[in-house]
Amino acid sequence: MAAAAGFGLLGPVARFAYEAGLQPLSFVAWRGLFGTLVVASFVGWRIRRGRPIVVPWGLPTGQARALLTATITGLLLNVAMFIAFERTTVALVLLGFYTYPALVAVVAVWRGVERLDGIRAASLVLALGGMVLVVAGGLDPAGELRVDALGIGLALGAAVSQTVFVTISRSGYSAMPTDQAMGWILAATTAVCTTLAIVTGGGDSLAAPLRSGDALGLAAVAGIAAAGIPSILFLRGIRTIGGTRTGILMLFEPVVGVGLAAVLLHEGLAPIQVAGGGCILAAAVLLQRSAGGPVVAAPAGAPTAAVVLDAERG
Repeated sequence: MAAAAGFGLLGPVARFAYEAGLQPLSFVAWRGLFGTLVVASFVGWRIRRGRPIVVPWGLPTGQARALLTATITGLLLNVAMFIAFERTTVALVLLGFYTYPALVAVVAVWRGVERLDGIRAASLVLALGGMVLVVAGGLDPAGELRVDALGIGLALGAAVSQTVFVTISRSGYSAMPTDQAMGWILAATTAVCTTLAIVTGGGDSLAAPLRSGDALGLAAVAGIAAAGIPSILFLRGIRTIGGTRTGILMLFEPVVGVGLAAVLLHEGLAPIQVAGGGCILAAAVLLQRSAGGPVVAAPAGAPTAAVVLDAERG
């Protein structure tokens, strides 16, 4: 839940960062950079306290491949989501992407690693329904609904990438501590998004934090509070309570993002969105009644519901 709240900060922070001269890819690159620095600092502190450092090339072959797969799926998720946002209505992209908790649950049950009992199934349905209300409530009735097959396909592809990330991250590279794994994943995200920003002509935007203290400060807030810290908590959640429960709880993210947008950006909060948020919170409470082992979730650097809802609203 803390990870979801951290990622939920991205909506308002991204809006202010765009006004300060950053663009989406450059914003993600700077966010990843500060997130990597935060994680690296934490890793260094743990190492000084006796935690051994584990490098990817020192992992068993199977775990090294799993870490590489998790990193690649995280990158594919970001690229697919940003392209989808350009091609179709943001709410449609989000509705496609947030099918991943259900996909994670199906895969976990199919693999026999988690049990989807009645309480967990009810929580999943309740949380997904709440997410639909929160996201759909942000649609402007007077706005144009752009339906693009490729854009929707990319959103669903992002959901598949997220499903693979969550499934693999539960135990696929367990020999590497959570903080060190997220450090490598964030570093890779930073490098690729920086390259994409330059290749696509966003070099001037990429340099904005070097010219503006406001842009630099916002990038730092995004990297620390909405990347580094929540990314570690997110992966720790997957490993501790399983993919399905983590993903259901991560649906709290759009609730936080929309709520902050209403307070900080003075955007309206529709009653249907409040009802949706209540459904997600009810699902979180219901989950605590679920006994037994773990019973889903966004790679670091993934665009959030709050970010794109703000973008759609202008």
